[in-house]
Amino acid sequence: MKIERRFTRDGQDAYSGLAFTTTASEIRNPDGKIVFRNDSVEVPEGWSQVASDVLAQKYFRKAGVPAALKKVREKGVPEFLWRSVPDEAALDKLPEAARFTGETSAKQVFDRLAGAWAYWGWKGGYFTTEADAQAYYDEMRFMLAEQMAAPNSPQWFNTGLHWAYGIDGPGQGHFYVDHTTGKLVKSNSAYEHPQPHAC
Repeated sequence: MKIERRFTRDGQDAYSGLAFTTTASEIRNPDGKIVFRNDSVEVPEGWSQVASDVLAQKYFRKAGVPAALKKVREKGVPEFLWRSVPDEAALDKLPEAARFTGETSAKQVFDRLAGAWAYWGWKGGYFTTEADAQAYYDEMRFMLAEQMAAPNSPQWFNTGLHWAYGIDGPGQGHFYVDHTTGKLVKSNSAYEHPQPHAC
């Protein structure tokens, strides 16, 4: 598949032409008591408070995001699509409470979504060249940031957690189609092959 760039340029960061800002998001009970507050939510500057709140309160991964990551080399996969795992040596040097955190930036979410989609697209042979995979990754991140494209909720929650952060857990009884064999396979992992659909 050939991907023609419309919004990004080869060799430039997908976000280079976009302005981001830091905002706060909170949830209050009817009695006014604050039950959730995040003062460091990075979002595209043009996003409404409602869009920022939905991202911060619903779609940010709240825990388990390693403070230090390392790439996993994978033969035949472009370096920019190598998945990440916790860098245990670097994490050991941090105070225990600082080793794992949650997402705080829309960029993290856009990167993990578009990165996982591009990774599996590459593995499935969808892209004609590495440049097409890079263009897809960049264009999709831009379109997510500009609210030109958006997946359904389970994608925001689950997609890319394994690819971006090495988050894993036992399978939850769901299945996926192995792209190399075309056969239905029971997933051993909750996040490598998540079930990111609503029904």
